[in-house]
Amino acid sequence: EEIERETAYPDGKVEKVLKNGCHLVFFPNGTWKKVGSDGKTVTITFFNGDVKQIMPDQTVIYYYADAKTTHTTYSDGLEVLQFSNGQIEKHYPDGKKEITFPDQTIKNLFTDGQEESIFPDGTIVRVQRDGSKTIEFNNGQRELHTSQFKRREYPDGTVKTVYMNGQQETKYGSGRVRVKDKDGNIIMDTKL
Repeated sequence: EEIERETAYPDGKVEKVLKNGCHLVFFPNGTWKKVGSDGKTVTITFFNGDVKQIMPDQTVIYYYADAKTTHTTYSDGLEVLQFSNGQIEKHYPDGKKEITFPDQTIKNLFTDGQEESIFPDGTIVRVQRDGSKTIEFNNGQRELHTSQFKRREYPDGTVKTVYMNGQQETKYGSGRVRVKDKDGNIIMDTKL
């Protein structure tokens, strides 16, 4: 682009105004700033390779050169971080966070302390504030983990519970109930 005007300042800064309306400012440390002809689009390229862009809608895009990470802040408060390994984090204004990992697992962190992970195979894991966990498998099975027991529910209605003391209880869809002690010995079986 053709230069309309160039000004050198005592501190070493040089400003160039281009005929298209853009302003370029060069700093002694190697950092330079470009203000677009609209006066609203600003790009700052820092001496260390970082780049900060301010868009007309006030979206700020900051690229960290060393970490190869982009941090975008939108005017509505949404922040999106994109890492070089493919991980993407979204930080919402209400405090919720959504992380998409390189393997496409999605983890949601809610403001009330709950977590939800959705795995590529369709498995969903939900963790409550008290630490209890629900796992929904893509084959229709479901697991519940609490501090007192672990329970697996099968699509046929069978429910198997293992208590912390090692005792196991299996309730079948037919109504049959079988209980084993911690060593696997049957202590009750209601065969129908």
